[in-house]
Amino acid sequence: MMRASSLDKETQSDVQFLPVSSESTNPARRGQSKYENIEVVFQDNITKIIINRPNKKNALSFEAYKEVTQALDEAGKDDSVLTVLTGYGDYFTSGNDLNNVFRKSAGSLEDVVKDTTDVVRIFVHKFIDFPKPLVAMVNGPAIGIGTTILGLFDLVYASDMATFNTPFSKLGQHPEGCSSYIFPRMMGLSKATEVLLFNKTLSAHEACNLGLVTEVFPDRTFQQEVWARLKAYATLPKTCLALSKQLIRSVDKDKLHSVCDKEFKLLSERPHSEDAFNAIQQFFSRKSKM
Repeated sequence: MMRASSLDKETQSDVQFLPVSSESTNPARRGQSKYENIEVVFQDNITKIIINRPNKKNALSFEAYKEVTQALDEAGKDDSVLTVLTGYGDYFTSGNDLNNVFRKSAGSLEDVVKDTTDVVRIFVHKFIDFPKPLVAMVNGPAIGIGTTILGLFDLVYASDMATFNTPFSKLGQHPEGCSSYIFPRMMGLSKATEVLLFNKTLSAHEACNLGLVTEVFPDRTFQQEVWARLKAYATLPKTCLALSKQLIRSVDKDKLHSVCDKEFKLLSERPHSEDAFNAIQQFFSRKSKM
């Protein structure tokens, strides 16, 4: 599978780090971390998973996908009441790291594509199956799968500096993250088409008006305001919240798994297409000139 970690010139700019809230800066916890691409913090009955590749604008490498998947698996079983996903620095995530396609492998290109596609497919299935309330704190731009996956969260809180873009067509690719099913239902067919096919970038407030974002907060108070709200939510009965979430989500669960598999089946076939190959070549050609 191929995705753009970024296409626009602005995404090539140097990252100016936003502070991660204090609970993630515990030296002991950071020193004990078994992860290289994410940080996992437990505080206030909340498990917080932080994508931590700011020098890559939090693009999701092959290993990062696997680490987030493992962290979600563990968070689903731990003592937390709810789980949060966010990014470190200016970006929530710039989506799939295109270097995934060119990572070293003993196998053929087909083997690399299959392995990567399987890892990302499992990643998406983990969001579909997650048993507890799942919250996205979108601290900055969300690109590609960073946007499409949001339809699988229970709450999406965004900074007013966040933007949302799915530049799939520019790379000769297709939507994933179950967005081909969720976005038309959420936004209406024409708006979803504009976003998924024609690369329309949404502001935080536009995304909120379309139902993708729950609420927008001023960037200067985003971390504090959202965390205060989540702390209050985390005082509610854990089992009650989990069972209620599962009840709400159960109606669509089988459908979402089916849609996910269909999306990735199509994506696994794209590397053999001429338009996808040419689009990827053009992307790296433009990137090398920046």
